[in-house]
Amino acid sequence: MVKTKSLVKDSAIYGGTTIIVKLASWLTTPLFTYSEIMHKSDFGMITNIYAYAAFITIILAFGMETGLFRFINQSDKYKPNTVYSTVIMIVSAIVLLFLISFSVFFSQFRILWSSLIPDSYIRIFILITCMDGFIAVPFAWLRYKKKPLKFGFYKLLQVVLYVIFCTFFLVVCPWINKHNPELINWFWRDNFCVGYILISNLLATGIQTLCLLPYLTGFKYSFDWRLAKTMLNYCFPLVIMGLAGISNQVLDKLIFPVVFPDGDSAYDQLGVYGACFKIAMIMVMFTQAFRYAFDPFIFEKNKDKDAKQSYAIATKYFVILGLLVFLAVIFYIDIFKYFVAPDYWEALPVVAVVLIGELFFAVYYNLSIWYKLTDKTYWGTFFSIIGFAVVISLNITFIPIYGYMACSWASFIGNGLIMILSYFIGQKYYPVRYDLKNIAIYTALAACLYAVSCFVPIRNQYLHIGFNTVLLAIYIYILVKRDLPLKDILYKLVKR
Repeated sequence: MVKTKSLVKDSAIYGGTTIIVKLASWLTTPLFTYSEIMHKSDFGMITNIYAYAAFITIILAFGMETGLFRFINQSDKYKPNTVYSTVIMIVSAIVLLFLISFSVFFSQFRILWSSLIPDSYIRIFILITCMDGFIAVPFAWLRYKKKPLKFGFYKLLQVVLYVIFCTFFLVVCPWINKHNPELINWFWRDNFCVGYILISNLLATGIQTLCLLPYLTGFKYSFDWRLAKTMLNYCFPLVIMGLAGISNQVLDKLIFPVVFPDGDSAYDQLGVYGACFKIAMIMVMFTQAFRYAFDPFIFEKNKDKDAKQSYAIATKYFVILGLLVFLAVIFYIDIFKYFVAPDYWEALPVVAVVLIGELFFAVYYNLSIWYKLTDKTYWGTFFSIIGFAVVISLNITFIPIYGYMACSWASFIGNGLIMILSYFIGQKYYPVRYDLKNIAIYTALAACLYAVSCFVPIRNQYLHIGFNTVLLAIYIYILVKRDLPLKDILYKLVKR
């Protein structure tokens, strides 16, 4: 019981911190889009540049966080400090090799980005990703040492500093430049908006890295060649899985400027898509919050005879609440749209598609419990590659025709496909009787309410919001009538 309480507490801190960090980063979107010095093309460049971060960071960290946890607990074979120091040296070598390769072969790396993006932006970005990849190791060490509060503090420190620096460069400096330009003209450049965002990130991540340096000292470094070889073999498939998996989330932002037929407006279009895509990230934050709350419970219940029924219950309510989030965002889109500046509203139609696509991916993650519990994780790689192939082919084919709408539908189809495949294949290896009937009922209900909202013509914005509130109340009423109160659900889950 004590271990369970500790697990729940630590998961709440790690999960809560991650969600707060994402929320704070998410809230920079209005700061960017409403900035008087930032244009749609600038936001498009930021969207494109940071899409590469996910790929590069995965490569640089090389799955060593997972490798650390896998081998550091084998106390009969390895000493914890030996495992940790070996991981530090492996990741340091990878980061150093990447930096040297990037510097020597910069022109070859340069072709990944449009010529419209200055070299200085790319160099700053590479430094940021190298630090991000490296500090994944001390963060993993903090988790191993069960120091969730320090983990959370350093995570929050970075994002708070980032927001402060961005506010200084995008809000304070333009005001000073307008009223007392002589105070900042020694460093201020009006056309360096994206550069200031990257510098803000570099400063924040640099300070975070300095704060983590004490966790890289105070012990004797020891490199175990045999352990290193074993860890590299263990982690390499995780890297492939991670790259394929993250591609479903960011690949469209990489492909768009390359295949969009009008090169002059490509970053403008990517900017409006990227901004409205951020509105749909509400679904991602919801799914992560739900995941952190239920993951400890699921793995704790694994040994119980009725564990599968608990998984089915968790998945049912996950879908029901996910649909509620979808309806809430769409029904109040006239309010949520002010999250981004009016210049970006043209891409609002993508929000509904992206919301459901992200819900599909989250359901897929919930279903993935079957291959994790049966040690058939290679299926995760298979599904990720399938999703990657679908997303990249649809984007390349349809972006030239339909623009950013093709991006949203490609993710919708790709995530929906791997969700369906995971369900049917999972039923073969680890059958779970999911409550498909009730899931279908709520899905149909949400679809009908959404259709009514779309097709009932109410031009007055306030009346439209009021009408949508009634529709949302209908969904909530049916939910309460059929499946709540929530305390009974939690009681049943705990009792099981």
